Amino acid sequence: MVTRIPEYSLRERNTFGMDVSCALWVEYDSPKDLADIDFGALPQPVRHIGGGSNLLFTGDFPGTLMHSAINYIKYFDVGSDRVPVAVGAGVLWDNLVAKACADGLWGAENLSGIPGEVGAAAVQNIGAYGVEAGDIIAGVTCWDTVNKEKVAFKAPDLAYGYRDSFFKQPEVKGRYIITGVLITLSRIPSPKLGYKGLAEMFPDGTADSPQAVRDAVLQIRASKLPAVSELGSAGSFFKNPVVTAEHFTRIADGFESVPHYELSGGLVKVPAAWMIEQCGFKGAKVGGAEVYRNQPLLIVNTRGAQPEDILALKDKVIAGVRERFGVELEMEVETV
Repeated sequence: MVTRIPEYSLRERNTFGMDVSCALWVEYDSPKDLADIDFGALPQPVRHIGGGSNLLFTGDFPGTLMHSAINYIKYFDVGSDRVPVAVGAGVLWDNLVAKACADGLWGAENLSGIPGEVGAAAVQNIGAYGVEAGDIIAGVTCWDTVNKEKVAFKAPDLAYGYRDSFFKQPEVKGRYIITGVLITLSRIPSPKLGYKGLAEMFPDGTADSPQAVRDAVLQIRASKLPAVSELGSAGSFFKNPVVTAEHFTRIADGFESVPHYELSGGLVKVPAAWMIEQCGFKGAKVGGAEVYRNQPLLIVNTRGAQPEDILALKDKVIAGVRERFGVELEMEVETV
């Protein structure tokens, strides 16, 4: 079934809580519905939205926003150690993780508590605590809006990288609408506890169950990240920058220690939150927007922030980090 609502308020559809609207809201609950939609006849532009958890609306959207209400979780369980799970694009990501952990299946537990929906997670390649969605995604099914047909992509086709995927490439962006995602989970205990907070909670490097890891992740997140019902945000606002080893040496000059992650090819990933904090931006405000005091990687809507407040604060942070460390921070949040 397809639902169409003109002049639709998006205030409850974006986690920043921006009070904006779209010309037309289209929601569907079956992949078959997409074949019956005349995309050319819809108010333009047309784009897809998940839970609105990685978006900053800078004003009313003049076109059509499409939303998936395809909601299913199906196990293809034949008794082996690896368990394929088919998931509808409209399933809340954390509902999927909660079910997997409750059923004793490993692989998704580190990604607990992340807002948004499964289809958007497959586009964004969400990640946290040493795990990315691309680590467990085996493939996706889509509707091709150009050729008007169903298509499927396997994991190697998806070109997953740090907060990146095939679907974000300019030449195909917006063409494919994800309708379902196939993930692969495991019965074999395989905890990933290298992240500092988790390593401290599991000092022997083992965990009894995926639920135990999930509980720990949720505890860590609650200590650092505000509930979007209390403070609007879109999660991590900036990507963690990757620099050369030589550049990292310059960044680290004068500091006793700098958190970092060594990558292949002589590259180093440096936490953007550390840089932002060193520049004194914790708690910095512009209007109703604030760099969150407990986790400076977030910009939050304290009360009634306007899009221009958030953008101005973003620019201030980028300029400060550039001046001090010679690093150009990139937004993880997408502006619309």
